[in-house]
Amino acid sequence: MNCQFAALFCLASTTLFSQERVGTIQVRVATDHADWRYEPGQPVRFHIAVIQDGHPLLGAQVTYKIGPEMMPPKIDKAATVSSAEGLTVDGGTLEGPGFLRCIVTVEQNGKTYRGLATAAFRPEAIQATQVDPTDFDQFWASGKAALAKLPIDAKVSLLPEYGNSTVDCYHVNLQNVGGTGAGVSRFYGILCEPKAPGKYPALLSVPGAGVRPYRGLAAMAARGMITLQVGIHGIPVTMDQLVYDSLGTGALANYNTFGLDNKDRYYYRRVYLGCIRANDFLVSHPKWDGAHLAVTGGSQGGALSIVTAALDPRVKGLAAYYPALSDVTGYLRNRAGGWPHMFRAPVSDSRLSHRSPDKIETTRYYDVVNFARRIKVPGFYTWGFNDETCPPTSMYSAYNLITAQKKLLLALETGHNNIPEQNTQVDAWLEAFLKQ
Repeated sequence: MNCQFAALFCLASTTLFSQERVGTIQVRVATDHADWRYEPGQPVRFHIAVIQDGHPLLGAQVTYKIGPEMMPPKIDKAATVSSAEGLTVDGGTLEGPGFLRCIVTVEQNGKTYRGLATAAFRPEAIQATQVDPTDFDQFWASGKAALAKLPIDAKVSLLPEYGNSTVDCYHVNLQNVGGTGAGVSRFYGILCEPKAPGKYPALLSVPGAGVRPYRGLAAMAARGMITLQVGIHGIPVTMDQLVYDSLGTGALANYNTFGLDNKDRYYYRRVYLGCIRANDFLVSHPKWDGAHLAVTGGSQGGALSIVTAALDPRVKGLAAYYPALSDVTGYLRNRAGGWPHMFRAPVSDSRLSHRSPDKIETTRYYDVVNFARRIKVPGFYTWGFNDETCPPTSMYSAYNLITAQKKLLLALETGHNNIPEQNTQVDAWLEAFLKQ
């Protein structure tokens, strides 16, 4: 009887106290140089670790692919992590300036986990592939002249719920050039200004890619500046999120290639000129201090920051996170090109390829590389080596051409995102610059 009781107790205990375990798996990849930098021809070794609950997940099956960023891998292998120290693999090298990337995946419980690291080979020597048209300056001077003929026609409405005790916010609606090379359109944004009387510096905030509403930069305005956060699509920026979701998957899907076969009709012509129109409004503001104007943004907004600073001499400085639209022709030379990667697909893929002479020609007038050549004001730039949306090769292609005062802040492990440490430094730089 005692034995039967003991057996039943053990069975009950097993049932009551058995536990299943689940946890997020982290795939950590690192280079064997702490600064992630190498000289051309110098071999790279990548260290791979698979972690669950803070400890190595022994026996994990990994697949690793190594090659120049955004290009087909030169190495494609599988391996087992059999030791607590992880796995170290040979990554090869690059014979010239560029980036070599190791992407590692692990399949567990029907889910794929992923990690990567990207080794830099003398990135300051990367050269742009994009052509600088002889009539580039004339083209944009003509566009600016057309814009100047249009009155600003600002329509401003108070947004009480967007402001706070020290800042007023407004929905702003400005007249802009048309999207087909003729006619007119509108340009929208959120203006935030200090309530207190006085004169203040101005900051234009330009957006990343996508279709979304905006709420303005009330926190920055509270620190003593006039801010204008704009959208680019010629639609109000205070509508319900469902409207933008519908547009993003419908009428505005793939907007970044609309009109790409004609430089006078390309989608970004109205956008680039609209950023100048936003500055027209800011410098006409009665509280502007008459001297200090800067522009900032990330990704598409990083591109627009460089573009606006190059086109508009009233801009005295810029801060750009991971600029897109940089050296998009890189893929035509078998290396990474910038977002939106319109030339990544080969000509043989007729569904996706844009590799036609007219489209390539259009990009020469819109590529950030050609605006970077013309930057004359101080700038603060920041990105990471693991960015797969705006590859570092493309960003260095533009950055290396800037001859004006510049500062680069690297957050090596970041991808297409920014971390609080970046935000803190960029905001501090902007505030100090605008209030000097």
